Amino acid sequence: MKELHISPEDSLQNILNCLDGPATIYLKSGVYKGKFEIAADDVTLIGENRETTVITYDDYARKIHADGREYNTFRTYSVCVTGERVTLKNLTVENSNKHPETQGQCVALSVNCKNFRAQNIDIVSTQDTLFLAPFPDDLVVRYRGFIPQRQLYMEGSSRHVFDNCRIYGTVDFIFGCAEAYFSNCELISLSDARGHGFVAAPAHSLKQARGFVFCNCAFVDGGAGENTVYLARPWRDFGKCEFIDCSLGKHIKPELYDKWNDTERDKTARFAHFNPISPLPLSPVEWSKELTADEAAEIAAERDKNSASFGK
Repeated sequence: MKELHISPEDSLQNILNCLDGPATIYLKSGVYKGKFEIAADDVTLIGENRETTVITYDDYARKIHADGREYNTFRTYSVCVTGERVTLKNLTVENSNKHPETQGQCVALSVNCKNFRAQNIDIVSTQDTLFLAPFPDDLVVRYRGFIPQRQLYMEGSSRHVFDNCRIYGTVDFIFGCAEAYFSNCELISLSDARGHGFVAAPAHSLKQARGFVFCNCAFVDGGAGENTVYLARPWRDFGKCEFIDCSLGKHIKPELYDKWNDTERDKTARFAHFNPISPLPLSPVEWSKELTADEAAEIAAERDKNSASFGK
């Protein structure tokens, strides 16, 4: 296992490009500005301090790319992970664009691999902060030739694990099709000029038994305002989210979920919860499900199993 110690003055992307085997990279505190892709397998990035080790860039969807086209959501990332069994620890990944209502989506972290772990990190942006591949099938077709193949195409499923992370955003700030487990995380909804927000936007296929799972997480008002944010809305039919023993701030709307604009995805969305802890009375939409204690325990056991087996 190679160990490297680098500072903001070093070229992080050049170092990542030169990796030829498992490696742990220790990042000294400071600002690492740029767009970075982690393409090597079995790489761990460890920051010196979560608050002071910051990887940041500021691309946004309506910006014009060198190819003459808009960036689109999926080319705005600050960090893109395409290597397998990558771990990020004790650092911040940020997209510093603050105006999604006029400039469009702005991804901070794009996870385009099957096996990924984040521990004790901050993921900071506004709209579409965190993308968790694979892509919905229709977008794989639509973006062929537009997004690099290594970032776009993934056969099979993926499993991602997030422990003790803080994820900031406004609209659809955790989205995609991965099986992903969030444990003891803070999901922080920021102020948005449009006056409303959504935390998760899942697009799982019907064949996926598990989608986004939030266990013992806190949904925090970071400026959104009372009664303005839904826990989730389905980006595609059959999107799946489960919320277990989570605490909800007053910003979370009592109905919890939205069906996505003028669609009929309320007929296919798979949203469920167990023991939501809220200071206000809740009235979840009738098309959501309240899990039993046994069902919640089974899901939590799956989370523990996937966390323990990471990289195996």
